[in-house]
Amino acid sequence: MMKLIKTAGPLSGSIQIPGDKSISHRAVMFGSIAQGTTRIRHFLSGADCLSTIDCFRRLQIPIELHTDPAGETQVLVHGKGLRGLSAPADPLLETGNSGTTTRILSGILAPQPFTCILSGDESINRRPMKRVIEPLSRMGADIESVNGNGCAPLRIRGTALHGISYTSPVASAQVKSAILCAGLYAEGETCVTEPARSRDHTEKMLSLFGAELSCGFEQGNSSGAYTALIRPAEELYAQDISVPGDISSAAYFIAAALLVPGSEVLVRGVGINPTRAGFLTAVEQMGADLTYYASGQNPDEPGVLLGRSLQEAQEALRCVPGEPACDLLVRSSQLSGIVIEGALIPTLIDEIPILAVLAACAEGETVIRDAAELKVKESDRIAYVTENLRAMGAEAVPTEDGMILAGKSRGEGAALHGALIRTGLDHRIAMSFAVAALVAEGECTLDDEACVRISYPAFFQDLSSLLSSL
Repeated sequence: MMKLIKTAGPLSGSIQIPGDKSISHRAVMFGSIAQGTTRIRHFLSGADCLSTIDCFRRLQIPIELHTDPAGETQVLVHGKGLRGLSAPADPLLETGNSGTTTRILSGILAPQPFTCILSGDESINRRPMKRVIEPLSRMGADIESVNGNGCAPLRIRGTALHGISYTSPVASAQVKSAILCAGLYAEGETCVTEPARSRDHTEKMLSLFGAELSCGFEQGNSSGAYTALIRPAEELYAQDISVPGDISSAAYFIAAALLVPGSEVLVRGVGINPTRAGFLTAVEQMGADLTYYASGQNPDEPGVLLGRSLQEAQEALRCVPGEPACDLLVRSSQLSGIVIEGALIPTLIDEIPILAVLAACAEGETVIRDAAELKVKESDRIAYVTENLRAMGAEAVPTEDGMILAGKSRGEGAALHGALIRTGLDHRIAMSFAVAALVAEGECTLDDEACVRISYPAFFQDLSSLLSSL
């Protein structure tokens, strides 16, 4: 357990955000099935990404990790080509707490000439895997839930695949990525359509490695259905990858700076890919004071001004190759409630717990809907978020696909008080309520703080570096 108290003063200083978890996973995966050595800079060495490395090492891919004097992790993946994976000595591959590893690796393993079993921790082995079992089976994959419940462990016996046209009922980057990866090996084209565009790191990176893809929206409507098509590949080729800072990790520090009066924090190296930056869109709508800068040489000072809005920053970086990233100056702000729904949800699904904390401290009501996916994350995040906010004195009502948060009335101070926080062993719940504790009257206790190692091992140290007290 960890005890947390209200901060005695504002947050100040600058912080370098760890590498993006989604991109770190994919860089290892695609580097492993590419020809040559892929160099990955600013890799996130959290438990989830280390699970991906462990799986590919067991598939006979040499992978090196190096930490420089500044503490940044670089990874060298000595890929053996699209058909270079080998049967592991033990068919059981442990994916830990990583849904990304489990689902995307399923698509890569389905066409391999050997059998594997993918299994994770208790949380992963409860999460729905039918969403990848069904489309991969339609492609000819021999994949089954060992326990017959549609969850991991998954037994995958490699077999020849054929391309399909698949309409996914959910906007899920993991589902889309599993299908596209299988499509690299399939006979004929593979097409996947989702109801809204989920994060597009797979499309961007596979194209960089040499795959042939085409993507677009139905009838040109950027808030409607999105389709990605991939053609079978002869080979992928190693690349140098620089991983931008993880917007999901940045969100906690942005939220803390917004909530604690008098704060001003420079959050450095934040990825602002449009399919991932919905959190910034939402907090701007709530009234956040954000300024975007090109990444500067001095870690304590911003670089060239890009704009005072996310749209301006993204437009300024539109012609920059690779994943867009920038520095973000955040000042404490008076926030107002909003409605978060529709096509915005896939772009901020992992940030909803911290958005709910912001909403509880904002003026007026916030409604979050179209987010039923929260129920099948590392925990039931709808249940845990609303339960913990109520324990802290907020009005929070769970719904079937989101929550309603009453916020505070005009002129009130922060409406939260200390409480015992049940994390559900979920890293995003733990970090979100560590931020809530900064503005709560009295003492908060996290029932588990170690779960942050999944995505951000140094979270509490980095938060402490910006605070007068913790």
